[in-house]
Amino acid sequence: AAELEYESVLCVKPDVNVYRIPPRTSNRGYRASDWKLDHPDWTGRLRVTSKGKTAYIKLEDKVSGELFAQAPIDQYPGIAVETVADSSRYFVIRIQDGTGRSAFIGIGFTDRGDAFDFNVSLQDHFKWVKQETEISKESQEADTRPKLDLGFKEGQTIKLNIGNMTSKKGGAAKPRVSGSGGLSLLPPPPGGKIAVPPIPPPSSTAIANHVTPPPVQKSSDANNADILLDLDAPAAASKAPVSATTDLWGDFSTASSAVPNQAPQQSNWVQF
Repeated sequence: AAELEYESVLCVKPDVNVYRIPPRTSNRGYRASDWKLDHPDWTGRLRVTSKGKTAYIKLEDKVSGELFAQAPIDQYPGIAVETVADSSRYFVIRIQDGTGRSAFIGIGFTDRGDAFDFNVSLQDHFKWVKQETEISKESQEADTRPKLDLGFKEGQTIKLNIGNMTSKKGGAAKPRVSGSGGLSLLPPPPGGKIAVPPIPPPSSTAIANHVTPPPVQKSSDANNADILLDLDAPAAASKAPVSATTDLWGDFSTASSAVPNQAPQQSNWVQF
């Protein structure tokens, strides 16, 4: 009911000419050339409004806005509004009064664009009416159809099988180990140990080539001085002639052979 009371304006044209037309004598269409186009019977303003699904063509006075005639339209194209056969600027409409009487009059626009707007406004309105009718019809058919009961019945369960979540025996799925090269490796068996490859023993050549430096014993400053003196001794000996009778190794041999259990006497040589 509220929708029927609301009236909206679809189109307004300030200049429209109204003509009295002769009655139709045959089934052929109306022709504007049969009218007195140079002498219109009335000139005013045209408004196209809608209330609900019905459109109205209202002819009003330009100054006062008083209603001159009104044509209700239930269908377009139809008998309420017809185009003429020889022009796109003239139409024939059926006007009605409050008592139910009706008459056919001709209307025309000076500008062709005004006639185009008038025609499009009626087409858009009844296109909307057609869509609304189809939507309401579909909703009524949907209400009459039996509704599907998609709810669970009492005691009914549902089972979902999701991949990589549970195995067939109910255990958790085993993750796959991905190697550094992007290859998927199987995990080791449960309870097993990963065998570590044995470390190869060093070869004899590597042992022979490996030289361990001898440990350096800590000695006093005097020993360090003796070492320096002994290092300088060969250079001094090369300058001075050495006698043939002097035995550099005599003391060392005598000491080691005479007293085997005692510590060797301190000499200028460092013991390693």
